[in-house]
Amino acid sequence: MAESARRARGGGGAARRAQRSAVSFETARFIERNIPNFEVLTEEALEIIEHNAETVLEEIGVNFPDNPGALQRWRDAGADLQGERVRIPRGLARKLCETAPSSFTQHARNPARNVEVGGRNLVLAPVYGPPFVRDAAGGRRYATMADFNKFVKLAYMSKWLHHSGGTVCEPTDIPVNKRHLDMLHAHMTLSDKPFMGSVTEPSRAQDSVDMCGVLFGEDFVQQNTVMTSLININSPMTFDDVMMGALEVYASNNQACIISPFIVGGAMAPVSVAGTLTQVLAETLAGIAYSQLVRKGAPVIMGAFVTSIDMNSGAPTFGTPEAAHITYGAGQLARRLNLPYRSAGSFCGSKLPDAQAAYETSNSLNMGLLAGVNFMLHACGWLEGGLVSSFEKFVMDADQLGTLHHLARGVEIDENAQAMDAIREVGPGGHYLGCAHTQANFKSAFWKSDLLDYKPFETWADEGARDTQALATARVEKLLGDYQQPEMDPGIREALDAFVAQRKAAEPDSFM
Repeated sequence: MAESARRARGGGGAARRAQRSAVSFETARFIERNIPNFEVLTEEALEIIEHNAETVLEEIGVNFPDNPGALQRWRDAGADLQGERVRIPRGLARKLCETAPSSFTQHARNPARNVEVGGRNLVLAPVYGPPFVRDAAGGRRYATMADFNKFVKLAYMSKWLHHSGGTVCEPTDIPVNKRHLDMLHAHMTLSDKPFMGSVTEPSRAQDSVDMCGVLFGEDFVQQNTVMTSLININSPMTFDDVMMGALEVYASNNQACIISPFIVGGAMAPVSVAGTLTQVLAETLAGIAYSQLVRKGAPVIMGAFVTSIDMNSGAPTFGTPEAAHITYGAGQLARRLNLPYRSAGSFCGSKLPDAQAAYETSNSLNMGLLAGVNFMLHACGWLEGGLVSSFEKFVMDADQLGTLHHLARGVEIDENAQAMDAIREVGPGGHYLGCAHTQANFKSAFWKSDLLDYKPFETWADEGARDTQALATARVEKLLGDYQQPEMDPGIREALDAFVAQRKAAEPDSFM
């Protein structure tokens, strides 16, 4: 593979010609907040939760099943092991977490689209994981690779999205043991934004690293972060061998992992906010500490995916006050650990991109901005509690992400923003439409949706009285119609194609 990577990165003339001829679409830079974080927990509350989390690790412990290598690492680090239960002495996990970087750069194949994860920044990435897709024409159905490719193109064309994501939908028409190759190939060739790696089996994580070696060069991959991948903790307090195996691959190769509990409050964690935050902190401390046992300094993101539960149906609920409290509180805990933070998204339980979806999504997106989230997975396209990737909701959400960018700017107070000249020019009883300040600033003064309808009733009626879903359907068609694939060095493309073909031929298809 090293030889093919060197061949692929030869032919510098071809690479320069590809770069000159590449079609570039405007993508906003990752968000840099100029507004304060909202902090819901007092200092006393934070200290209580931190103390209780250390008690959980020391007295109750966490499980690392079917992973003797992990158990040995913990034993060597000074933990107390009884079977697969790991009890971590008070303060040990927090000490190990200190070597994780407070921020890192994820490199894209187009350097202009690199993102900085951590600090005051917010990176937005699309929906992840649904087995179903929905659009207005075809309704709800199992996702295919063709659907996956469309979502990658939409993410590439979306101005306010900084990241291509990972499993934007699960292409069920491709064998389980091979679909990761097609998904990564799509992210690498149909977009030039940063992307995520596969975590469904350690060998697939290694394939992800190897494909990045072809795309970026093996030495570059070992020295830089080019992937961010989602490592879910099997709450409560279980670190299964598949996810930990993927983490081990990525951490040992200097690639970033989002180490995130997957919690439905009342089912996988206590019903109280403080109790859930205690468990979230205990689980993330153990997971991040383990990443540092694999490779000191490996980049990580502290995650918190938390919903509440409908106690009548058992279904998860989204956009609730309790989820907001947990998201705000976990942000405070992450900042005290000096770690990047992942949470929030376009969460909703609605079956359609309707008013319920909009209310719940708006609540979820805004709490993410105010909570100090640094990496927001599921920022657009989520429907039906994460079971569905919706084309219409994808563009609806992606449009609304523009409001997060503008809110995060805060309030300017320079001489132009004070507008004293305008106030003097207009005076009592006038209007500002024609004044010099308005003429100089009107193009950039207000955020404007590229989707929603602001026209008078008569014009709206004459144009078909379209609702938001109909407008979103048209927007999907326009973006896909305007899509032009970013250019790639032909040698790299040839090497990627060959890698995928070789790996697919190496084993029989499996749909299990």
